[in-house]
Amino acid sequence: MAGERVDAIEMLRRLVAFDTTSRNSNLELIHYVRDYLAGHGVDSDLVHDEDGRKANLYATLGPKTEGGIVLSGHTDVVPIDDQDWLTDPWTLTEADGLLYGRGTCDMKGFVACCLAMVPEFLERGLKEPVHLAFSYDEEVGCLGVHSLIDHVVAHYPRPRLCLVGEPSMMQVVDAHKGIRSFITTVTGLEAHSSATHVGVNAIMVAAELIRFLGELGEELRLRGDATGRFNPPFTTLSVGTIEGGTAVNIIPRHCRFVWEYRSLPGTDAEEPIRRFEEHVRDKVLPPLLEKAPGVADIVTVPRSITPALSPDPGSAAETLAKALAGVNDTLAVSYATEAGIFQVNGIPTVVCGPGDILQAHRPNEFVAIGQIEACTAFLGKLADRVCMG
Repeated sequence: MAGERVDAIEMLRRLVAFDTTSRNSNLELIHYVRDYLAGHGVDSDLVHDEDGRKANLYATLGPKTEGGIVLSGHTDVVPIDDQDWLTDPWTLTEADGLLYGRGTCDMKGFVACCLAMVPEFLERGLKEPVHLAFSYDEEVGCLGVHSLIDHVVAHYPRPRLCLVGEPSMMQVVDAHKGIRSFITTVTGLEAHSSATHVGVNAIMVAAELIRFLGELGEELRLRGDATGRFNPPFTTLSVGTIEGGTAVNIIPRHCRFVWEYRSLPGTDAEEPIRRFEEHVRDKVLPPLLEKAPGVADIVTVPRSITPALSPDPGSAAETLAKALAGVNDTLAVSYATEAGIFQVNGIPTVVCGPGDILQAHRPNEFVAIGQIEACTAFLGKLADRVCMG
């Protein structure tokens, strides 16, 4: 594979063939990328997770000097379970100018464009480094990128800016909501279902907590979005999964639910969890402890934290991305990305990538060939700025 040149669509075909659903290892794809880069004389750092089943990849094209531009993307994809696909999701299929397959839009299309551009970046000679940052487990809470950024900050000069290639139709996104997700576990006291005065029904307690979250979500909706940029125009709150109970005639001892909120930039991101925990402590837990002291409990633990991306007008990242994309305005979006994590680590960041976010996570996911071409042109303009010839 030494010095291999492939165009972005062929590279996308290869990347889609790796089933990197977040529950799986991404190492086959990461090792492929590492070997591809090595064929061009580029070394890669792999930053593994705790059990070694997954890895981030960080590689620098050009001089090992201060600054440089990070091109960031995630390698994992969401499941295809219970989705009706008309084509094999792990085989890139072209039809009517569209490229179908899991991850084509979110976001192997951007990663493929970056990798296809590697030979051009190297042959033209780079005055400023271009860093490739490919992470794991973005789809389950941006888990991998934290250790990737920690590694970069600890071992390399801080990059000058970062471009995250999440699907934005090649428009420049300078703001997105943050996500915080939690797992709440209610422990009650089992008993025969005819003796409700004896037991503590964990599911009923969880239902009360969920009712409170619904009321809090409605309050946040009514507050709205002072900037007028987001859709929906408010901080959202949602419960995603719930499980508990053993049988209909047993008062359930356990109930567990997973919930999240997506907060607007510039708002108090701690407020929803703070108010939830106050409600638990002051209103819900005391009567449970009276009924089942030393047994009943309500425990909430963080599942993931993805900070919002805040507007940073005139930043190096925004200025460059707007010039490369040929646009004058920026957008705000409600989905979250790794951009906010780069930003809070002191690296100016915006989002700009191929594809429509409405195609992400759906059956028959696709990216338009025109979007791949637009991204390739975007990176070509970047080469004009950072290369010698």
